[in-house]
Amino acid sequence: MSKIVCAPEALLPSVAAVDTIYFSLYSNTGKPGVGSIAPGWRKDVQKAGLFPSSRVWDFVTIALAVAAADLACLRGGSADGWTRIIDLQVNVFDPAPWIDQCEALQLAFRFLTGDFWTISILPGGDAPPMTTAPVVRDADCISLLSGGVDSLVGAIDLQALGRQAIYVSQTAKGDKKTQRNYAAALGAADRHFQWNHRIKHLHAFERSTRGRSIVFFAFAVLSTSALAPANGKSEIFVPENGFISLNVALNPGRFGSYSTKTTHPVFLQRLQAIWDDVGIAAVLRTPYQFKTKGEMLAGCADQLMLQHLVGQSTSCGRFGYYGYTHCGRCVPCQVRRAAFLKAGQTDATSGYIFDALAKRGNAREHGANDINAVASAFLRYQSQGGGRFVGGALSFAAAADRPQYEGVVTRGLEELGALMKYHGVI
Repeated sequence: MSKIVCAPEALLPSVAAVDTIYFSLYSNTGKPGVGSIAPGWRKDVQKAGLFPSSRVWDFVTIALAVAAADLACLRGGSADGWTRIIDLQVNVFDPAPWIDQCEALQLAFRFLTGDFWTISILPGGDAPPMTTAPVVRDADCISLLSGGVDSLVGAIDLQALGRQAIYVSQTAKGDKKTQRNYAAALGAADRHFQWNHRIKHLHAFERSTRGRSIVFFAFAVLSTSALAPANGKSEIFVPENGFISLNVALNPGRFGSYSTKTTHPVFLQRLQAIWDDVGIAAVLRTPYQFKTKGEMLAGCADQLMLQHLVGQSTSCGRFGYYGYTHCGRCVPCQVRRAAFLKAGQTDATSGYIFDALAKRGNAREHGANDINAVASAFLRYQSQGGGRFVGGALSFAAAADRPQYEGVVTRGLEELGALMKYHGVI
């Protein structure tokens, strides 16, 4: 078991327990062995004129603590080399609404990261940032802007509908400039928040980062405090195609937490239920839940803007590894390439490290063989049919919704199959 304590500097013990990893919330203590989470970020929030409620702020604190624990606990040390047992203690400003949510939080993060979580909520956390001059943006919703294809299409479509969105980005190396360019092109430079969790740990980081996405949602819900007060709930748009959102395992070896669940309907439903229970007035919208990436490209409301900007977007799962260039053959890259093919559009990507997918000689890179996994999955789908291929992966879906979920999976596989045939893999 890994024990993680995330607390304000004043509450950290003077003598560290040998079996515990410590993080200082919103400050850098400089103490040996103590990590830090978002030091100085409270001032950034104040400068932005945001005035979050205590419940929103405490959710942000919990999310940051989860991300820190996810980074600090190495999967290699677990019994099966992957599944961890994480005991997380986090101090919040007003623990009362969150005490009854511990089990719901644990289940949500169990689904997101594939680990077993025990979450303890304690008092003494920092109060929400205060500002004497709250700034309300001329906006009516929030939309996630990652720098990827889907978030770009989502932003363009919202603008075409006459919506005024605040765009929220979680900065990652290689994407920061793209996120800014997109916001500027949309005329929303003054409605764009770019934040980083600034988590620092003095030991090795876990690279799988299944829990990082929770910070994205925390940033989004924090941004709702910049919207004008209105009846009902603030809308947070999550622009992700349904094929990637469901992320049905391509083979048995990719089942469970080996596949990311960032925008999976189950995780989003659990997150929404937590927000509803504690009184956070925000609602998650997934307008592309039943569309493939190719369908999103083909249906984008402003094709000229899309073609002008989409080449800057990032999809690659190994982008940093290959010097901030798309590898071309990880699963996200293959889905990207298949989408351009499906939409009949020129692939404006600046280049792929591996331009051809067909294997030549012993060209396989180290690690997972994603081309083989995609090709095998498509052939199995052709042989078995969509229903047998998805199997129990759609057990969460209501009977009325299952055909739509199954449809987006099978159409996504068809797009990938067309890519395999185009490159002579099958």
